Amino acid sequence: MSLTNTQYDAIIREYNKKQLQNRREQESRMRIAEKELPQLTEIDREIASLSLQCARRMLDGQPASIDELKTEIAAYGRHRKALLKSAGYPEDYLEMHYTCPDCKDTGYIGNEKCHCFRQAAINLLYTQSNLTSILAYENFDHFCFRYYPETLKDNITGRNALENIQKIVDECLLFVRDFDVTGGNLLFYGETGVGKTFLTHCIAKELLETAHSVIYFTSFDLFELFSAATFSRGRTEEEVMQRHSSIFDCDLLIIDDLGTEVTNSFVSSQLFLCINERLMNGKSTIISTNLSLEALRDLYSERVFSRISSNFQMRKIIGKDIRLLKKLGQKS
Repeated sequence: MSLTNTQYDAIIREYNKKQLQNRREQESRMRIAEKELPQLTEIDREIASLSLQCARRMLDGQPASIDELKTEIAAYGRHRKALLKSAGYPEDYLEMHYTCPDCKDTGYIGNEKCHCFRQAAINLLYTQSNLTSILAYENFDHFCFRYYPETLKDNITGRNALENIQKIVDECLLFVRDFDVTGGNLLFYGETGVGKTFLTHCIAKELLETAHSVIYFTSFDLFELFSAATFSRGRTEEEVMQRHSSIFDCDLLIIDDLGTEVTNSFVSSQLFLCINERLMNGKSTIISTNLSLEALRDLYSERVFSRISSNFQMRKIIGKDIRLLKKLGQKS
């Protein structure tokens, strides 16, 4: 599980809130029950006194002498439950009611993270990924091969569109499966509407489900953020640092539609910085673009293209505009 200190602290704060809220609710139930059943106060006082005697005897090295005290405590406990039941309350009315009984709202069972902590991490990472809603339907389970015609072939590889996308999807599944071992970087390029963005979402969904940090940006939004961070436009220093951390430290950064932004020397230098730093830190990046490899080189400089061509698996997706086909009600 890859969480930054900030993300970890955010989850722990939520656990602290749950503990405080549950404690307040327990205290409220106790006030209600004790008002109706005053004898509960005396029972609790006796149980507390006996428990203190048990602790003292344990410290004095007299464990054998506490069995009788434990028997008395158990008897008072049964009496308390009987009183509650007779008044129409559940037997556990005065107990702490945990949101997660397994870890008692601590997030840990022993030294291991509880299942609720892992789910909280996934929920947080989903929220911070910018992909929360769209991944419900853009994922491998909904990937449709029927929009890739066998009649359309790639002149270089000789594969038709269907064969090509099947091979690429298999490679993407391997990318996900081996992510923790090999990581890696991907570049998807091809015409508009052939499924490049959809495929990045499929990968993001799988990695988020295993609590990897994934951040998605369109190229326009990414370079807008870099610009704001560089020139501190409309953001505090803390916000700038948090955004910088999320881009450079997340397990997977997705840059979608590279080439649709207004490209200039600043954009080119920031793209190089982003790719280069993530490569040096062993972080993975996926880029999708409508540009050809030649246009990519010409637009962003040889230096940027060299980093991409040397460190990314570059996969061309061929096919027809799926959005248009869907609109026209056609399969291929």
